[in-house]
Amino acid sequence: MFNVDTFKEFIATNLQKVSSETIGWLAVLFLHGATIPPVLGLLFGISDRLPSIDVVLFLWSGLVLLFIRALVNKDMLNIITIGTGFIVHAGLLGLLVFR
Repeated sequence: MFNVDTFKEFIATNLQKVSSETIGWLAVLFLHGATIPPVLGLLFGISDRLPSIDVVLFLWSGLVLLFIRALVNKDMLNIITIGTGFIVHAGLLGLLVFR
């Protein structure tokens, strides 16, 4: 059974070990990962539905802003992570268009 007090204690003791950089890095991975499953489903013929354009625009806008922030802060980890994600997304979109 779920115990709220145990959960609060777990968060209080373990949240100190997680840095803001780790959370930012995970956020970038989740943002990139949001559009990959629908695109892969479309490529492999599992689905015929594209992600809605507004979701994609908001995700990419957020990633562009995080990329600019990383450039300003000279944060190489996020520059490499976001840049690699852009390359992977561009490759997947290229496969869709030139298939």
